[in-house]
Amino acid sequence: MNIQQLRYVQEVAKRSLNVSEAAAALFTSQPGVSKQIRLLEEELGVDIFVRRGKRLTDVTVPGREIIAIAERTLRDLANLKQIGDEFSNETAGSLSIATTHTQARYALPQAVKAFMARYPKVRLELHQGSPTQICEWVISGQSDIAIATEALDKYPEELVMMPCHQWNRSVIAPPKHPILKEKILTLEAIARYPLVTYDFAFAGRSKINQAFAARDLKPNVVLTAIDADIIKTYVALGLGIGLMASMAYNPAADKGLRALDASHLFESSTTRIGIRKDAWLRGYAYVFIELFAPHLTKPVVEASLRGDGEDPGL
Repeated sequence: MNIQQLRYVQEVAKRSLNVSEAAAALFTSQPGVSKQIRLLEEELGVDIFVRRGKRLTDVTVPGREIIAIAERTLRDLANLKQIGDEFSNETAGSLSIATTHTQARYALPQAVKAFMARYPKVRLELHQGSPTQICEWVISGQSDIAIATEALDKYPEELVMMPCHQWNRSVIAPPKHPILKEKILTLEAIARYPLVTYDFAFAGRSKINQAFAARDLKPNVVLTAIDADIIKTYVALGLGIGLMASMAYNPAADKGLRALDASHLFESSTTRIGIRKDAWLRGYAYVFIELFAPHLTKPVVEASLRGDGEDPGL
């Protein structure tokens, strides 16, 4: 048994049992991957995968346990390397942040700028995706930290979740749109017009749905998008009014649009940081977290990772 065999098993499972894709991702040959998996199965005395001819069609019951152990082992090895890197060079390395477009574009820039000034030798990577993708990237070890509003609470067994900040929404519209004449913005007024807002998986969309449903209203959603910039673009084209995160509206930059505060209509949303429970973070990762959310100091984060800290709250 060797580490290479565990990596092959993990990658094949991750690639939906496609050995060719796994081999390409690992920069090796398909026969080599198949041979090493067979050797591991022979050594363990059980099949990891179900085969139909030369194709892998499923994972066996013991195979599921073996894959889980392989993933834990590879994560522990990665943590060992992180520890070595930490003490051999505390100011160089890489940090991967998985987040949504709205967070990357509007919430993170100041923290990123401050971090890069402090750690110029650290390669900072921002990976943007849906909330579910973000969680999966962190769980698999592809990213170190998840920052999102939705989906993090769906992985309580894998991720430690800590609140960063709360935010709410604004309605945006072209300057002469009739909704801007509303003395008090209501859900009924919003429901009268075509609406451009976030896709169902993004940026607190569930809070929007809940608010309208509670009033027995159905918004006329004509277009959904994954980020606020797209919402603003189509509102400016006259497709409808927009409903998006207030932090994404800048009067100086968005001169062709006007905004109405809608925070009294919707429950506020909480953006959270998610970290894999068995992760070992480099020292500069704690610095980045605190730059983004000052109340999340290193002792607070470490206590959360150990499972013996209180909810840091906001």
